[in-house]
Amino acid sequence: MRALQLVGRRRPPELREVPVPEPGPGQVLVKVARAGACHSDQHIHIMAAPGPPPGLATEPPFTLGHENAGWVERLGPGVTGFTPGEPAIVYGCWGCGVCPDCRQGRENYRRTLGGQGPGLGGGHDGGMAEYLLVPGSRYVIPLGTLDPRQAAPLSDAGLTSCHAVKRSLHLLGPGSAAVVSGAGGLGQMTIQILRALTTATTVVAVDTDAGRLETARHMGADEALPSGDDAIACIKDLTGQQGAELVLDMVGIDPTLRMAAQVASVLGHLTIVGLGGGALPVDFTSPPHECSVASPYWATLPELMEVITLARQQKIGMPVEHFPLDHAREAYQLLHDGKIHGRAVITPPRMSTDVNATRTHRRPVG
Repeated sequence: MRALQLVGRRRPPELREVPVPEPGPGQVLVKVARAGACHSDQHIHIMAAPGPPPGLATEPPFTLGHENAGWVERLGPGVTGFTPGEPAIVYGCWGCGVCPDCRQGRENYRRTLGGQGPGLGGGHDGGMAEYLLVPGSRYVIPLGTLDPRQAAPLSDAGLTSCHAVKRSLHLLGPGSAAVVSGAGGLGQMTIQILRALTTATTVVAVDTDAGRLETARHMGADEALPSGDDAIACIKDLTGQQGAELVLDMVGIDPTLRMAAQVASVLGHLTIVGLGGGALPVDFTSPPHECSVASPYWATLPELMEVITLARQQKIGMPVEHFPLDHAREAYQLLHDGKIHGRAVITPPRMSTDVNATRTHRRPVG
């Protein structure tokens, strides 16, 4: 089968011929419907410094793609509870299973090397190929009525957003405000999660792109503001000069982090999700007193089940742009240039009849 593989740090990925994997005991082979192209692929691998990033143990080559959905193809010995052809999504945090966090279900924070999930360099090939070998059946979650050709972004964009919001829900009561800095694919999902999980908070989107701001309004943002000093002043006015209880920076570059420190409230949460490589300015008064700063990573497996439920209830959805595997490198370039509407997903060769052009818009999941 053909696979999009990272062959070296700071080198473009390449299409290569690789064997179709055979599921062993406890494993599941998934026929890939779509695999998401994510900014983290670029930040961690394609644009990264030579050598494996901290916490990632594997050197190239390996197949990219950590946002995956498809159909159960074959079951390894000992696996029960699935039917071949059943639509499923793959939880991407493949833990070690033995550290304290894994034993408590927090496999996204496993303490040992080698537990990283598919396509992120922990010893496992990802889903930008025709088939994906999943090492444990517990990581394969049935989709029910959801179409796997649309659902792949739920496993990262939806899941990461859900986890980032849930840790701060206790702050989002009547009169509160939540600021989402960056209204791209991840920010759009975050806005929907906020709307689905809260009823009283004012959701403010901030971005440099007018089209993304319009999309943010459509997805539930109460305010959509162009980035800059005027946005900071407007957020201050909206919050009675107190700042927002929750600021979610989905970009993570110096200007957005400076803004986040200025608009967060005392005792609020400033959550850094974006991997832009910026630095948060910190001194005695910035961020505000007792403002908690966190950089959450992905989410737990039970939270993926919650995200799937929200999508089934049509409370969240994501516009996706489909690219054949042959055009995956183009998708990454467009992603880097900020020209993707929603999320980019890669289509394996045998599914190419689903894609009539290089860039094809489809309805949101849910």
